[in-house]
Amino acid sequence: MLIATTRTRSTVPGEMFNGERALAPAFADMTISIPPNKLRKKGQVAWPKRLPSNPATDFATVKANDLNIDEAKKWLSTSVKKAPDGSVLVFIHGFNNRFEDAVYRFAQIVHDSGVHSAPVLVTWPSRGSLLAYGYDRESTNYTRNALETLFQYLAKDPEVKEVSILAHSMGNWLALESLRQMAIRNGRLPEKFKNVMLAAPDVDVDVFRQQIADMGKQHPQFTLFVSRDDKALAFSRRVWGDVSRLGAIDPEQAPYKKELEDNKIMVIDLTKIKSGDSMNHGKFAESPEIVQLIGQRISDGQTLTDSHVGLGDQILVATSGAATAAGNVAGLVLAAPVAVVDQDTRDNYATHVGTLAGSSSAQPATTNCDQTRPTPSCKR
Repeated sequence: MLIATTRTRSTVPGEMFNGERALAPAFADMTISIPPNKLRKKGQVAWPKRLPSNPATDFATVKANDLNIDEAKKWLSTSVKKAPDGSVLVFIHGFNNRFEDAVYRFAQIVHDSGVHSAPVLVTWPSRGSLLAYGYDRESTNYTRNALETLFQYLAKDPEVKEVSILAHSMGNWLALESLRQMAIRNGRLPEKFKNVMLAAPDVDVDVFRQQIADMGKQHPQFTLFVSRDDKALAFSRRVWGDVSRLGAIDPEQAPYKKELEDNKIMVIDLTKIKSGDSMNHGKFAESPEIVQLIGQRISDGQTLTDSHVGLGDQILVATSGAATAAGNVAGLVLAAPVAVVDQDTRDNYATHVGTLAGSSSAQPATTNCDQTRPTPSCKR
């Protein structure tokens, strides 16, 4: 992976970058070895139990080379040519992440998703401490110009055909602010910026509303991953004056439902997904099915809600086997804990429920459009 960072280079042996702020961006080329699948569950990072790491059982850094900016551009050019669709995946980590946390998590996501894009990790100065929330937040603002510069380069590079952005937690603030800044500066966002995936965004929902407006009508396909049991975002909400955080909203409630629909933002509700994370803040990366499906969509060069076969349809296919075995509608509900909020998936879900219920026509039922939760066939 290519590392682009505003962290300071560390003087500690064995540590490449620390959590302090550098005067200028730095770059590196890193290769991470991942143990065989039989020794690790997808969605998990096999942290080294001792140093040096054992590549047979643990994630291990096998190459870590500093690059200057020209070398970084050469790395990107070479890697993009290897990607079947000339695509780049940019990952921006969240709050409380040491450098190695961000590197290994991104390695896990790229490996488990099967994505073939050139992987670029943007890592900003986080001190890796729960008590450094304020410092981390200001570090995202400190990194905003550097990330926009990277985005501008990707937009102008003719070899880069498509850009997808994946941000987690506080990293969403950095991603959204840099995209907003770029849109204001250029008058629009580039068409090659296809997908922006917002995982558990620690962003004020009111501010997000304005950020989207500032980006203009032509913006990438946004996919929002929410979980109402996210304890980290519940804490953040208290810190920020009890204003809802974007990653913890109920997408079925007003005013969010209409606003999301108007902006064509796809929402994947992970509230019912069980997580090994006690804070329920990292479900996106820890859910093997979700990571794999998104990787497939990026690799296919399609948006997550492309045509009539969206990510939600793939989730239905992945979960409907258990429902068929149960032989009833309840089985489908239990087998599909991920709620996908986009119109095509709603239609297909309703049809599938009708089939399991023994409907002769297998058509979605209609309802009054004045009801709080209209069915898919109630077109507005």
